[in-house]
Amino acid sequence: MPGISGGIPATARPTFSHEGDFNFTWGFRRNFDLAVLVPVVTNHFRMAGAPTVGGTSLGDAMLLVKYRFYRRDSQRGTTQASFTLGPKVPTGRTDLGSGSGLPLPASLQPGPGSADLFAAANWTYTGLFNFKRLVADEDFHALFRSEGTQATRLGSDFESRFWLSYRPYESKDGAREWFIGPALTWLHSQDDRIRGVTQKGSGGDVLLTGITTYVGLRPGMHVWLGIDWDAAHSTGASFMPVRRHFSFGITQQFRMRFFLMTCAF
Repeated sequence: MPGISGGIPATARPTFSHEGDFNFTWGFRRNFDLAVLVPVVTNHFRMAGAPTVGGTSLGDAMLLVKYRFYRRDSQRGTTQASFTLGPKVPTGRTDLGSGSGLPLPASLQPGPGSADLFAAANWTYTGLFNFKRLVADEDFHALFRSEGTQATRLGSDFESRFWLSYRPYESKDGAREWFIGPALTWLHSQDDRIRGVTQKGSGGDVLLTGITTYVGLRPGMHVWLGIDWDAAHSTGASFMPVRRHFSFGITQQFRMRFFLMTCAF
């Protein structure tokens, strides 16, 4: 492959990656949320016959504003829609090195060193097909990237995730509930650019299928678990698709005097 760093392709993606996000959200006004997201990123890359390289560090933080522009309640349930917008700032580490002492490519660093823009749209429809316990959720988000470390501009990322969930249990007071159902995710990554040259075949598309469950343990506290597998992907020359994805999270809502805060991990 053209453009390598110590034998590692310049467009390589981690063969194993973990991201733990600390998400603090403040509902500062009706229908408006302000969120600060701080990730801790672990990236590992391994090739046959070579030792694993990588490391763990803080990633790029995001400051996001969410606005719910539509909500309608009915006997069937609630329908709502919102959009989110905000910057991703280059707070992540960019100097992880390989065993030879050379820096790892920007695509393997916890932070690519670029100032990017995050945008998202969300839609929830409760009572699909007139079943009160059937809920459809659609989330579309995009990360528009700029040039960062090593004169590298990683390809912008786009993701569409559809989750169809059924609620088999809900307590009489609504404090505890359980949702479970299949999810379908489409991921699209554009080609990387290194020193102004487009790396053909480094981007591509992935279709993931999986299942997600969401449990309300008590008022203001929720837990979710999701598992997704690669169902189909494009075959670019240097494209490295996501093959398996696991997600787990805990959300706790609490009040600080006049403020309502949500903390998620």
